[in-house]
Amino acid sequence: MGTFRAIRIDKAEKGTAAALTQFDEAELMEGDVTVRVEWSTLNYKDGLALTGRAPVVRRFPMIAGIDFAGTVEQSSNPQWKPGDKVICDGWGMGETHLGAYAEKARVKGDWLVRLPDGMTPREAMAIGTAGYTAMLSVLALEKHGLTPKHGPVVVTGAAGGVGSVATAVLSKLGYHVIASTGRMSEAAYLRQIGAAELIDRAELSGPAKPLAKERWAGGIDSVGSTTLANVLSMTKYGGAVAACGLAAGMDLPSSVGPFILRGVCLLGIESVMCPIEQRKTAWRRLASDLDRTKLAEITQEIGLDDVISTGSKILDGQVRGRIVVKIR
Repeated sequence: MGTFRAIRIDKAEKGTAAALTQFDEAELMEGDVTVRVEWSTLNYKDGLALTGRAPVVRRFPMIAGIDFAGTVEQSSNPQWKPGDKVICDGWGMGETHLGAYAEKARVKGDWLVRLPDGMTPREAMAIGTAGYTAMLSVLALEKHGLTPKHGPVVVTGAAGGVGSVATAVLSKLGYHVIASTGRMSEAAYLRQIGAAELIDRAELSGPAKPLAKERWAGGIDSVGSTTLANVLSMTKYGGAVAACGLAAGMDLPSSVGPFILRGVCLLGIESVMCPIEQRKTAWRRLASDLDRTKLAEITQEIGLDDVISTGSKILDGQVRGRIVVKIR
């Protein structure tokens, strides 16, 4: 047993405090697999935990970070052996279970997904929870029966992590993607990763009508609140919207109009406790349906030392695309 570098969150006089420090391996929580963490990522939820702006962390002390990719060091789980390359997303990491911003993690083997063939650990975390959530959203729209022939799809928060991956994947699958963003300065970036049209988020920010002009067959929304209400009111007859985020709030100031007058479906996307088989499907599809060149274009890299300062930037809308964190 020894120590390793980790970002630790503790209770403070006012809220919480995060610091990069040494963590004792003996303090790791129960689990049947110990992983040498190589890469992680920075998600919106991580920003909330690091800054304490929302009560994400429910156990102290906590190691922050909700996902990782790395190599198995020890295992008493028959599914895994030392040397296996694995991915872990969610399951309460960084909330109730010690998380990913550390050189080591101990988790349940049933939480792990094998790194897809041909995908590097860095690429896996360039995708991360945000990209995996985007793919769960795509799968939900497909299950509803949505195809490119049904018409355009809208992606809100398109310059963010979920939105960037969703835009790239939907574009590769043949959809006409309408990207909604509050950063129109990112127009060139969004077109480069697959957006066919851009709209300013202000178009979706006002009070929503019960029904507005039909504009798209479906959508992926990571914003919530009034934005989601407007997206629903503009969805075509029989369409569907996958809701997977709450950047603008948890409220939904909408009406039953889109549901009972147009047959629109609102599909809830939950990634933290998602069943393992759905996770495996999502990661298989990401390996085949996400253009790696586009993935590289939307990815920035930082070190473990930079995570805390970058956490507030992602909440303030100053981060474009995806951020990978080099742990070692």
